Amino acid sequence: MGRHWRLVIVAIVTTALLGANLSAALDLTDQLVTKEVKGKKVCKMGWACPEFSKFCCNQTIPEFLDVDQFQQLFPNINAPTAHAVGFWDYQSFVLATIKYAPLGFGTTGGKLMGQLELAAFLGHVGSQTSCGYGVATGGPTAWGLCYNKELSPSQKYCDDSYKYTYPCTPGADYYGRGALPIYWNYNYGQIGDALQENLLDHPEYIEQNATLAFQAAIYSWMTPKKKGQPSCHDAFVGNWKPNKNDTLSKRVPGFGVTMNILYGDRTCGQGDVDDMNTIITHYLYYLDEMGVGRERAGPAEVLSCAEQKPFNPSGSASS
Repeated sequence: MGRHWRLVIVAIVTTALLGANLSAALDLTDQLVTKEVKGKKVCKMGWACPEFSKFCCNQTIPEFLDVDQFQQLFPNINAPTAHAVGFWDYQSFVLATIKYAPLGFGTTGGKLMGQLELAAFLGHVGSQTSCGYGVATGGPTAWGLCYNKELSPSQKYCDDSYKYTYPCTPGADYYGRGALPIYWNYNYGQIGDALQENLLDHPEYIEQNATLAFQAAIYSWMTPKKKGQPSCHDAFVGNWKPNKNDTLSKRVPGFGVTMNILYGDRTCGQGDVDDMNTIITHYLYYLDEMGVGRERAGPAEVLSCAEQKPFNPSGSASS
């Protein structure tokens, strides 16, 4: 049995258990286990943060984002007009976070930083999967997670220059799929390697398994695009310290630089453009809906990437 199908079975079983008694399953207060390793405290927290880590000593995502709040953030995922109706759900997202909570996703710092990071991540997800438009009911921010794949791909997104590392599989198309849409054979190959899934031969797995789709998105958030560059996670939570070149390029820690990492000059360094503002709008909306408040987003130079020089010019930061 391949790992993909083992993941599907685990997701089904765990979802069934959560669905049977969701409130009890998400009560993690009595599941904290602590110990000391080399003089430092490490913890694990039930199923939500199952590996000993310093990050598991902090609150986990299920402790500050419940199913009702998730549905409030994405109220139209099961609307009849949604293109991925029935695909995305809270339980799939929570299952996807298990792999990354011990690494600091949503668990770095205190509860506030966890909420800020979650809103930032979902701000990207919501903006990249929205089918909302200006006059749509609730506006564009109410339609995140409407898509799980590109509906009318213009090409196969096969780059033959990677034929020795991530060769295109005959019959496979590498168009955009997922919560942070994945494009191109080399990205499917790299993410597949990291998740131990054969995405190069089966890119369709991303549009068939919501947990896997969320895992791929979190992987992209937690992983630097290139050596010597920060991940979105490190740049957002303050682990990244800009060097002189970053400072001259107006790249500073915060939400703005996460857009730089993910989209490069498609979005950043272009001034006050719609693409950038749409992503920011989603982030601010989620901060408000989560009860954090948009005033926590910081000043314009932290929030925006309008004046930043891209880490990877000419679209090379594409996911």
